[in-house]
Amino acid sequence: MKKLRLEAFIYGIVQGVGFRYFVLTNARKLGITGYVENVWDGSVHVIAEGEKENLEKLVEYLKRGPRSARVDKVTYTLSEYKGEFTDFEVY
Repeated sequence: MKKLRLEAFIYGIVQGVGFRYFVLTNARKLGITGYVENVWDGSVHVIAEGEKENLEKLVEYLKRGPRSARVDKVTYTLSEYKGEFTDFEVY
């Protein structure tokens, strides 16, 4: 299976609702490396690397979010795998 890099921005009520830890849990479950962080504009930013199929599953999780969140929009791009990370972290 081909490995890729995902960059995503999630918009809505996604800060202060456990969204980053929701992403952390699901990314680790899928064997994905990278990080998730809050952005000054109220969105959440994700950089993730892993198998294409697992990144697509992560995007579905991002679109849903935890129950306490309200996801209005997810934008993302897939690009070349860089092998930059050894784990998934929250910043």
